[in-house]
Amino acid sequence: MNIEMIRQAASRLDGYARRTPLLNSAFLDDIAGRRVWIKPECLQHTGSFKFRGAWAALSAMDEAARQRGVLAYSSGNHAQGVALAAARHGASAVIVMPSDAPALKIENTKALGAEVVLYDRSRRSEREKLGTAIAEERGLTLVKPFDEPQVIAGQGSTGLEIAEQAAEIGVKKADVLVCCGGGGFTSGIALAVEADAPGLRVRPVEPENFDDMARSLQSGQIERNAKTSGSLCDAIITPSPGQITFPIIQRLCGPGIVVSEDEAMKAVAHAFLRLKLVAEPGGAVALAAALWHQDALEGDDVIVTISGGNVDSDVFARALESP
Repeated sequence: MNIEMIRQAASRLDGYARRTPLLNSAFLDDIAGRRVWIKPECLQHTGSFKFRGAWAALSAMDEAARQRGVLAYSSGNHAQGVALAAARHGASAVIVMPSDAPALKIENTKALGAEVVLYDRSRRSEREKLGTAIAEERGLTLVKPFDEPQVIAGQGSTGLEIAEQAAEIGVKKADVLVCCGGGGFTSGIALAVEADAPGLRVRPVEPENFDDMARSLQSGQIERNAKTSGSLCDAIITPSPGQITFPIIQRLCGPGIVVSEDEAMKAVAHAFLRLKLVAEPGGAVALAAALWHQDALEGDDVIVTISGGNVDSDVFARALESP
């Protein structure tokens, strides 16, 4: 992984991915006690940053391999990103998804033209067997959700935009809070700002009980989560940091921040009420950290990613009752 791969991915994304804005709300500033700048990737195609990595991976793929089709494992956001990227490249996609994934994510993935194969999340080995068998039978190429260089490069295009936009508003020093699962988004942004905005420091943010990245940074080695399900923040639940992503995050990022599920739900509500943004709980953990973990941050400004907005209506309704 290097900055040139990210710049090349950003070039291939030009005209295909949305350049999301950097937003601010005086209401959120008051709660946080500093200026909060929000990068809303919930406004990206398919409702999350995952489209960037999917497009970067498919657009870099050998044409013959791409036309044979692709396969991905995902709880929903990577699924939709790969489904749309494949459809726009005229390729087929098979997505292996947990049966307890939000209904909206399953329905959207199918609507984007992908074939969805469901598995029991508690039986992770079943997922691997299903995916491997399908890929071998059909000659499909696996597009990993985070531990894949071209996917990381695509996610890193978000960091190039953050660096540019921060310079435009005169922010030279700030923590950049990133919703973190396996670390593809976090490591890509970290590499980008290292090159283009070295005064910015990336901080991974996770939900409680699924804080493998924070614990790994603390111990200096890859730690695993005891559970792989059981959180409303489904989009960022992974067993452990990636083999590629963790060394990058360990080198470039500050300590991780862990928020409660209640804080994530409150952040969903505040994103909607103050900025008219729809966020999913896993996509709002970074905003939760900015609003209610002020003591963990430094400086007059903080930059926050909202990584996704694919939330089922019943969960969203519960969130709006949170503040």
